[in-house]
Amino acid sequence: MPYAPVFSASKRHEELGPDFYDIVQPASFPQHILRYRNQRWAERVGLGVLTDQEWIEHFGEFKPLPGSFEQPLALRYHGHQFRAYNPHLGDGRGFLFAQLKDAEDERLLDLGTKGSGQTPWSRHADGRLTLKGGIREILATEMLEALGVETSKSFSLIETGEELERGDEPSPTRSSVLVRLSHSHIRIGTFQRLLYLNEPHNIRKLLDHTIRTYLPDAWRENEAARAEAFLEHVCQSVARMGAQWMTAGFVHGVLNTDNINVTGESFDYGPWRFLPHYDPAFTAAYFDETGLYAFGRQPDALLWNLYRLAECLLPLAPQNALEQALAAFEPALHREFAHSILRRLGLESRGYEYDGALSKALWTFLHETRAPFEQTFFDWYGGSLSARRAEASPSAALYAHESFRAVSSALAGYEPRTGVNLDHPYFERTAPCTMLIDEVEAIWSPITAEDDWSAFSAKLGSILEMAQAYQGSRFAEP
Repeated sequence: MPYAPVFSASKRHEELGPDFYDIVQPASFPQHILRYRNQRWAERVGLGVLTDQEWIEHFGEFKPLPGSFEQPLALRYHGHQFRAYNPHLGDGRGFLFAQLKDAEDERLLDLGTKGSGQTPWSRHADGRLTLKGGIREILATEMLEALGVETSKSFSLIETGEELERGDEPSPTRSSVLVRLSHSHIRIGTFQRLLYLNEPHNIRKLLDHTIRTYLPDAWRENEAARAEAFLEHVCQSVARMGAQWMTAGFVHGVLNTDNINVTGESFDYGPWRFLPHYDPAFTAAYFDETGLYAFGRQPDALLWNLYRLAECLLPLAPQNALEQALAAFEPALHREFAHSILRRLGLESRGYEYDGALSKALWTFLHETRAPFEQTFFDWYGGSLSARRAEASPSAALYAHESFRAVSSALAGYEPRTGVNLDHPYFERTAPCTMLIDEVEAIWSPITAEDDWSAFSAKLGSILEMAQAYQGSRFAEP
């Protein structure tokens, strides 16, 4: 029996018109093996009732979702890649498949693909995604969501039965198609393309569409004021994302302008890494030879990208107004950094001055001792109430270091936030759930050698336990 559609579908992006996308056909794959299905988010958007076969029809064969796009849309954009402008970008191996509403907050969500075939923007590439690349994206998004980072959600992964040639992993390698769930695929590079083409009318059209669809609080009747308010909102959202990356010990790896969306949500994961210990120079991508996007340089990279967005708005607003909007980034970054530190430690705020002092003391400790990054946040979740548990930690000796005195003194004044549950079984562990590169390789190795997915499933289970410990019922199993 066909499923009864209970989701709220949309095709809002079509309103922008054909100057912003190309209608494309998805690839036809020789095989469809469902490897990952995000049932928790499927329930939240009203697609939890799909059978596995129906799931494959929609997210492997790309049968349209009722009420959304009849054909997929490959989005047009440009971008700076490692600070060099590239006017030949666009959705080269993905497309916008559908839009629908989040049942909890009514926000519009995109279902976008990765590895779904060639488009006019493929630049002679095959438009495919390796299975390993799909698995890595799932691991990144699951871990980041559990740590409280605003991120896209990996929604589906289907192995597609092709052999792909790649230069950065043993080839031929297995193929897959990924579907991600995200708030908006409108990028800084989407605006840059219109500036490059000298289309101020389309910049205006994109600005107004984006505000009405995603940032209604930024609407102003005056166009210049509208552009300024929009840029300020984007600066604050991107600052929040950057602060969350830093306190998660996460390195995105490729902070090009086409990888930064205007809603400030982390997405499009390639050579990402998590820090083993605090290291500002830690770089994720082997091809980032100068460390442009190293861990400690991520906030600067984000601000550089925001300046490129401001340039796109110059046809609509005066430079001084846009500079004033850009000035919102740095205070927002500091504010969000302190807020994110407190969230990671499960503590109530005591006000900006105290929160900033705690954040500085903890960051100094991590820098001077090179203490295991995730272990430190795990040991002190709940603040001083966790002191006895921290004494049994593998890092216990480091907490006797002189630099920890300031941390200990600052923690003494804090109370755990409402809902903190230190009795959760997760905190009976001596070591936290982590996602270091060696662990990722250990998950992939049995898959490629023996088609053994047990390590992958076990890691997802461990991440879920961590998420439930840190965020409670928000991560209830479906």
